[in-house]
Amino acid sequence: MKSIGDILKDRAKNRGKYISREWQDFGMRLAHGLNDLKNKSLYIKLAKTVERRILEDAAAFVKDAGNVRSKARLFMWKMKSLKTKN
Repeated sequence: MKSIGDILKDRAKNRGKYISREWQDFGMRLAHGLNDLKNKSLYIKLAKTVERRILEDAAAFVKDAGNVRSKARLFMWKMKSLKTKN
């Protein structure tokens, strides 16, 4: 079991140097969850411009999917389909 101090240190380390807004943090968490850190700026921009509900639904869809080749590609496809529904 980790102490609270260790958890906060790990979060600060994974958060990034210039993350100061909530949507930036959400974009970074998306990038980490999709294992696509090279495109983290894309996820930060999406977190700022796209409805949060759409992003969360697409991320949940990817998480529930079984063995996928590219989580990022599946996420973008699902996000596009959710945006066209609304």
